[in-house]
Amino acid sequence: MLKVAVTGPESTGKSTLSEKLAVHYNTVWVPEYARTYIEELGRPYTLQDIETIAQGQLALERQTELQAKQVLFVDTDLLVIKIWSEHAFGHCPDWVLQKLKQQDYNLYLLMGVDLPWEPDPQREHPHLRQYFYEWYKKELEALQVPFVEISGQQDSRLEQAKRYVDSLLKQQS
Repeated sequence: MLKVAVTGPESTGKSTLSEKLAVHYNTVWVPEYARTYIEELGRPYTLQDIETIAQGQLALERQTELQAKQVLFVDTDLLVIKIWSEHAFGHCPDWVLQKLKQQDYNLYLLMGVDLPWEPDPQREHPHLRQYFYEWYKKELEALQVPFVEISGQQDSRLEQAKRYVDSLLKQQS
């Protein structure tokens, strides 16, 4: 089973691309657990909530993986949670950092910030998108994981991602 994480700053099309890729490859994708969790929270989130979200994201990924065919697309991984936690609270729980090092994705798609910002009650930093993009890139390089940068409009992003996934599938067969 190939696993592809779609990662990057807010409002860069992670969910849209994850869903489109899953449809194209006739498989499933793991949505961002934080969306539902925060929507139902009814108060500002805390560091403990971020830990709960990380646990929920991992559980949702394990559950969804059982339904996947050949490839699983994951909208949001522990890198997103690490950066979010460090930015919001200046700290990320050690267990999240350890699990992040153990993630076993075949490829990360790092989403560029060249799409227009779309306001959303859960999005917090429209003015820091480039800053976060550079942070994600630096973290992926430090983790020494395979990643590619995805940019352009939605159709272009989908075509780029499909080329990379097709290449992975060919290598696997």
